[in-house]
Amino acid sequence: MAHIIFDNVTLQYPIYNSRSMSLRNHLVRIGTGGMISQDSKDIVTIKALDQVSFSLRDGDAIGLVGHNGAGKTTMLRTMAGIYKPISGRVDIQGSVSTIIDLGAGLDPELSGYENINRMGMLLGSTLADMEARLDDIEQFTELGEFLSVPVRTYSSGMMMRLMFAVATSVRPEILLIDEMFSTGDADFQKKARLRMTDLIDSSKIFVFASHEPELIRAFCKRVFRLEHGRLTEIGINDF
Repeated sequence: MAHIIFDNVTLQYPIYNSRSMSLRNHLVRIGTGGMISQDSKDIVTIKALDQVSFSLRDGDAIGLVGHNGAGKTTMLRTMAGIYKPISGRVDIQGSVSTIIDLGAGLDPELSGYENINRMGMLLGSTLADMEARLDDIEQFTELGEFLSVPVRTYSSGMMMRLMFAVATSVRPEILLIDEMFSTGDADFQKKARLRMTDLIDSSKIFVFASHEPELIRAFCKRVFRLEHGRLTEIGINDF
């Protein structure tokens, strides 16, 4: 059984080479999600998550909302084990896949095939895993012989097809997505939506950060709001 448990999790990071708190700093603190503070050594820190607690189990589909800078991506990266909190407990049970930095690890000098293996392994898959998924990725991208040539020769649409196909080729127990894919022509967007729906349905726990209420309501059962590093659960129609 998959689960995600956050128990009083706090995460903060320093901002070096920063001047002392000014009016501008104060306005940023008010207008963005993380709480900005300053210690006795004049080191400015951002508290992105402040004593956050929740528990997710099989069947949970969570919409994560909040304005830009509220800490949504930080939350997803903490769930994925990329960021470590300074206090509190994070307990993750189950395989995790993220669609946060689409195309992370893409090398334009390598061929499409080489990038499939490269990006897949950076997502935590093995070479054998990626070889087993190759037929599916080839069919989805419809790039044909272009997969054998350097990615720098691709159009932006072709590159997006490749990146999206690799990112959605895994079937994890826990799926974390930062914003929905919305680039490309109409036909590809429809195809991508169907693939994403299938991926979501196959996961046991789904967490989706987005600014679009329609997508949150379409894919999620519960909604968490992040504001100034604090998390609260709200109604599905209350945002």
